[in-house]
Amino acid sequence: MLIQKLNKMEEFIAGDGTRLRELLHPDKQAIKLRYSLAHAIVEVGQTSKPHALTTSEVYYLISGRGEMHIDGETQIVETGDAVYIPPNAQQFIRNCGDEPLIFICIVDPAWQKENEIVWEN
Repeated sequence: MLIQKLNKMEEFIAGDGTRLRELLHPDKQAIKLRYSLAHAIVEVGQTSKPHALTTSEVYYLISGRGEMHIDGETQIVETGDAVYIPPNAQQFIRNCGDEPLIFICIVDPAWQKENEIVWEN
């Protein structure tokens, strides 16, 4: 049985500038998954860097309020929302709330550095 405890996972700054903890990744644990699962935080007033993945991605918002940008379209997102991000879509999220924006990222197939392009703001 594999149980990953969030508070035991190493936090790092991802390429897009979010605070990230990878919970599940088939390259890092002996598990049979196609996808990777990570916990992300964007602080109040902060924005992730515009980026695109060659894979699909889903954000599920645990807490906070944000402004999601995907290929020039903008929508307000909040706790309980799930956002589908298609492959190759330019995306970023801005925390427009008054608390940290916390969300889960699911990348399918699993995230790989070579599958991501990050642009500087």
